[in-house]
Amino acid sequence: MTSHPTPPRAHSPRVRRPARPVAALTLAALLTAVGCSTEKPEALKTPCAAVLDGSGSGSAKDGFDAKAKLDATIVPFMKKQGCATMAFAPITRASKASRCRVGDVDLDPPAKSTDDVAAIRQEAMVRAVAGARTMLKCAQETESGSDILGGLARAAEAMPSGGGRAALLVVSDFEQADPEFSLTPDSISTPAARKSAVEELIGPRGVPKLSGMDVYPVGYGMSREAKPSEYEPFDAFWTEIMEGRAKARVHDDYRR
Repeated sequence: MTSHPTPPRAHSPRVRRPARPVAALTLAALLTAVGCSTEKPEALKTPCAAVLDGSGSGSAKDGFDAKAKLDATIVPFMKKQGCATMAFAPITRASKASRCRVGDVDLDPPAKSTDDVAAIRQEAMVRAVAGARTMLKCAQETESGSDILGGLARAAEAMPSGGGRAALLVVSDFEQADPEFSLTPDSISTPAARKSAVEELIGPRGVPKLSGMDVYPVGYGMSREAKPSEYEPFDAFWTEIMEGRAKARVHDDYRR
């Protein structure tokens, strides 16, 4: 997908970097990663969500290791985006209808003037990490499948109405594979085939309400990037859906 830094700027080619290994963090390590400050923090404003791929392609053994990538990115994401709240959405065989539910976390809870606001926020971040891990575990234990579009739609619906900036961390390789639609190299190999595939996927489901939101994929297209003949049509397919149809701003910050 084409990166659109904030504020938007002219299109420029992306430089693809080789994937780097990441290590899973314990909650204790995450506490250290968040850090403390004696300065009075600014108010947090951005509603955020983590969308977590529980399909087989996100397993440590057979895929891109969704848990390791989640642990490596969620704290930097929350800090950089200034997340005020964190919602969670699964990617499963039928994401919108999935039984997996984790309550939102308030990352900027009310505090008294004498409270250590930084410490309170640190504890909230750790609760958000635990919530994301719980959602991922639940998604991994449900029926196999990968309804990416449904996961994005569910996360978008969890964001406050009325516009304003929102940020989504999407830990997934974006390999759509559910009972009604499976993304294969042949199905998107030509512009005409891609157009047909886009309509087949979004036609009965609608477009996720991502307009104006910032989307940060993690693990996007990892199984295809070694083959340009497969990756380029794959990227064009999702760019049309995410940016062309859904009007989201897609960023490369945590792509690997």
